[in-house]
Amino acid sequence: MGIGPPSNGFCLVYSFVKYCRSNGNNYQSDMEKVVIVTGANSGIGFALCERLLSEHIQLRLCLACRNMNRAEAARSVLLASHAKARVDLLQLDVGSVQSVLAAAGELKSRYKRIDFLYLNAGIMPNPQVDVKAFFKGLFSSKAINMFATAEGLLTQQDRLNSDGLQEVFATNLFGHFLLVRELEPLLCEAGRTSHVVWTSSSNARRTAFSIEDIQHKNGTEPYSSSKYASDMLSVALNRRKNSQGLFSSVICPGLVMTNLTYGILPSFFWTLIMPFMWLIRIFTNTFTLTPYNGAGSLHWLFLQAPEALDPRAKYHSLTSGLGANYTEPRQMDIDDSMCEALYEKLLELEKDIRKRLSC
Repeated sequence: MGIGPPSNGFCLVYSFVKYCRSNGNNYQSDMEKVVIVTGANSGIGFALCERLLSEHIQLRLCLACRNMNRAEAARSVLLASHAKARVDLLQLDVGSVQSVLAAAGELKSRYKRIDFLYLNAGIMPNPQVDVKAFFKGLFSSKAINMFATAEGLLTQQDRLNSDGLQEVFATNLFGHFLLVRELEPLLCEAGRTSHVVWTSSSNARRTAFSIEDIQHKNGTEPYSSSKYASDMLSVALNRRKNSQGLFSSVICPGLVMTNLTYGILPSFFWTLIMPFMWLIRIFTNTFTLTPYNGAGSLHWLFLQAPEALDPRAKYHSLTSGLGANYTEPRQMDIDDSMCEALYEKLLELEKDIRKRLSC
């Protein structure tokens, strides 16, 4: 018996499947969640990607990285364990305004929405340790707090970048702020919610930040200042954007051993004190130590309804003495009026930058 011509309905289905196969890089299912992770090629960002791909099937993951060779290597490792995963790459240097604008344009051409935007990229250039304060604190009752927060211990030498901005401020805060602003059409899609998640730090302290000097030009703790500013910016975003479906959260990964952390002290020193670090983890839950544990709160937030979260809480990755990983919310030391003042200052800076670029 011969087979007659397919029905119109079959033709439509066949054409749709053929289109999906021939346009696999551009087709986006309504079921899959689109997740963008900045700084995804190593450390906490890469650990988050591993956790997401290990537990979630309907996922389209985009590694947004400055160094594309490292991004390609990270993608290869992920695909080696998750061969069917959809993992995209995006060149993004959040410390460069031009790079942020170009990357945002690329994202808007690729995707029709973004479900999760993990703002994880960050720098701590030229860290300087007060050796005297370190050894004094090491043998005191404040040793654990010193390791966990670096309070009174760690400073950095900042510099101007090619955009005329302080490098730490530009990379850790302003570049991400500008990225969110550019992606609002994808983050504020009618009838859906999106979640912006900031990787903050236990080093984010109010005493390091000044609303009169948001770039921290006159201080010695730009990293701490930028992380506290990201805490405030998250609160301001919630006040302004929740009604449009955009929700923002802040996490603290705890004390994690990453390239950033290892850069603070000579490598031989870390070799000497790591046994001590594992030992004192018995007495504090903030010593997550591994990137996998540090990414715990980032992954936990992926599983939550963003509208049900506390907008003034920082979600901490914590680890018990026996290694159990869990997440706990803790209230942030935040002033609402200062959050709004910071947001307004960032809007003014954005306006100035765009005007300069258009000249």
